[in-house]
Amino acid sequence: MDLELSGRTAIVTGAGAGIGLATTRALAVEGVSVVAGSHQVTAELEELARTASVTPVALDLTDPEAPARLVASASAPVDILVNNVGATRPRPDGFLAITDQMWHDTFEINLMAAVRAIRAVLPGMVSRGRGVILNTGSLNARLPDPLVLDYSAAKAALANMAKALSKEVGPHGVRVVTVDPGPVATNLWLGAGGVADVVAGATGRSADEIEAGAAAGMVTGRFTRPDEVADLLVMLASDRVANLTGSDVVIDGGMVTTL
Repeated sequence: MDLELSGRTAIVTGAGAGIGLATTRALAVEGVSVVAGSHQVTAELEELARTASVTPVALDLTDPEAPARLVASASAPVDILVNNVGATRPRPDGFLAITDQMWHDTFEINLMAAVRAIRAVLPGMVSRGRGVILNTGSLNARLPDPLVLDYSAAKAALANMAKALSKEVGPHGVRVVTVDPGPVATNLWLGAGGVADVVAGATGRSADEIEAGAAAGMVTGRFTRPDEVADLLVMLASDRVANLTGSDVVIDGGMVTTL
């Protein structure tokens, strides 16, 4: 299926690894020129830039001025924004151990980075009467977990903001969609200092046991792959689904069993 994305311009945040890198690659394959924002320009992102229309930009998305730098790095008006940057830190010591600074940091990277990026691209999208804003949310927005309490709250806020925004900008030709992945095989879950690693340290179990337990919670019995989330995001960016907006699309291996 031709997604009819060739010639468009996108910004992807958190593009150095995981879902962001996979999304940058998938968009480039479809002929999209991608400005790839990442805290560090990874070797994988550099390699992709050598073979595709990808412009890596090293920046900190908690910096309020960073989104404007991404827009300035684009060679054409931005058609697609993928707000993918995010981070979490498990809180095995419970609610009372989550300080004000922890709450602030969590909301900065998981909510405000997206808010500011949207603010940077939205005027141009509205003036042209077209654009797609995609947010990488989390299953934790609808499945609150005390282990990632502040992260769950931030992702719920992101989903709420996106739904409200879709109502405002839909009449102007701009779509807003959130994708809520369950556990994904990325460093956020499986890397050093990731969820499995931290929970293992707090419980005395191994990281492999934590990973296996999480996988068992999905009816597919496995973590979602980053490229599966990326393919979903790219499809949602296409006019093939031009009347889809304001939705939260879940990709979780069947972890949530309610309707």
